[in-house]
Amino acid sequence: MAGFSVACVLSLLLSLFVTFHGSIASESRVLSQLNKAKGYYLTDEEHWFNQTIDHFSPTDHRVFEQRYYEYLDYFRVPDGPIFLMICGESTCNGIVNDYSAVLAKKFGAALISLEHRYYGKSSPFNVLTTENLRFLSSKQALFDLAVFRQYYQDSLNVKWNRSNIENPWFVFGVSYSGALSAWFRLKFPHLTCGSLASSGVVLSIFNFTEFDKQVGVSAGPDCKGALQEITRLVEQRLLDNEIAVKSLFGAEKLERNDDFLYLLADAAVTAFQYGNPDQLCVPLVDAKKSGKDLVDAYASYVKKYYINTPGQLETYDRRYLGNTTLSSDSGSRLWWYQVCTEVAYFQVAPSNDSIRSSKLDARYHLDLCRDVFGEDLYPDVYLTNIYYGGTRIAASKIIFTNGSQDPWRHASKQISSPDMPSCIISCHNCGHGSDMRGCPQSPLNLEGDAQNCTSPEAVHKVRHQIIEYMDLWLSQCHDTGRSSI
Repeated sequence: MAGFSVACVLSLLLSLFVTFHGSIASESRVLSQLNKAKGYYLTDEEHWFNQTIDHFSPTDHRVFEQRYYEYLDYFRVPDGPIFLMICGESTCNGIVNDYSAVLAKKFGAALISLEHRYYGKSSPFNVLTTENLRFLSSKQALFDLAVFRQYYQDSLNVKWNRSNIENPWFVFGVSYSGALSAWFRLKFPHLTCGSLASSGVVLSIFNFTEFDKQVGVSAGPDCKGALQEITRLVEQRLLDNEIAVKSLFGAEKLERNDDFLYLLADAAVTAFQYGNPDQLCVPLVDAKKSGKDLVDAYASYVKKYYINTPGQLETYDRRYLGNTTLSSDSGSRLWWYQVCTEVAYFQVAPSNDSIRSSKLDARYHLDLCRDVFGEDLYPDVYLTNIYYGGTRIAASKIIFTNGSQDPWRHASKQISSPDMPSCIISCHNCGHGSDMRGCPQSPLNLEGDAQNCTSPEAVHKVRHQIIEYMDLWLSQCHDTGRSSI
């Protein structure tokens, strides 16, 4: 992948431009780390409005307080565009200063961001029992966005003493929120001029074998071989002395061997997903060539770069995930519920040439869902893909972007179709959300600075295309005086 040129098939021009675990669950943990990083926010001033708990019930009128943020320093009053930054599966503590800030400056846009229901401070319930989680879904979240969009537009009209005026809106998201961004344009095309689905995982997948395969491709033959050998050695040593092996990684708290093996698989994934491949591969390949113990070398990496933040290890503990008390650490339980009921993304081991342990199969994931939520849950990915269309999404004016090294790109739309350009940003450390975050993707680069990408030109080229499409679609909204279908 790293040797490919930027592949951005732009069919619109021919006719006329966002782990679980180590995965999106890691997305939640990464964003939580960003939430604590000083200077990464344009604003962290909280605002609140009352949101409906169940949008699909004509009789349930209960509401909860949902948190949002607004940043108006770049806003061209009163008719500038509104950029809705969708928060995903984590606490949302402000508007992050990524590439969206550059776009807001260019277009004179207001930036607003809505926290996802249940996450952070926007929970309808104080106890997260399985019964209370029944209103946690992408469908409810999309209606949250639609209702909030109308609320905010009305508040602007009141503020500027006008009526029946629509600012042009544009929606953004990365990863799961990238999927929400695409789905919002699909389901509510009259409410937004377009959307950017950065690493948008629009395809729900039950047996996600392509995930592990992409990790192998991104790693390259030498690093992949080292990772496969580590898996074999760890499985052997677990049979001899599991406590000693887990202690080597600082993971002795994990009782189940399969959960421990998932932790080890995830630790490797994040290196490629978030643009730090050399951090992982260089010491492993060196250790293998020099005859050093590969398990020791990998344990050093895992402790230094993966489980080095409080609470990271616990997200692999089923007892921890089963805790129903609402807290700042509830995000992992919440995302697992969405995984177990709606989208799956089960990162199972391929039948041949796998990096992760073969014990990590679909049964492992389904058992985890049962153990955590106390009942048999099953993600109906077929219905999810029927509802949204998967990669055959029948929408328009959506920009899909993906990093070449990111294993999540196989759950995104990678082939352009009319009015929906799809771009692959190809470079050695281009991963999850590179167009918005630069390289590496964690920690965040202010304003998405791409100077540390191995090919900054690849990122700049795709960003140029993003701007061209946004300019076109926003101008069409201005021409019609409303968001366009």
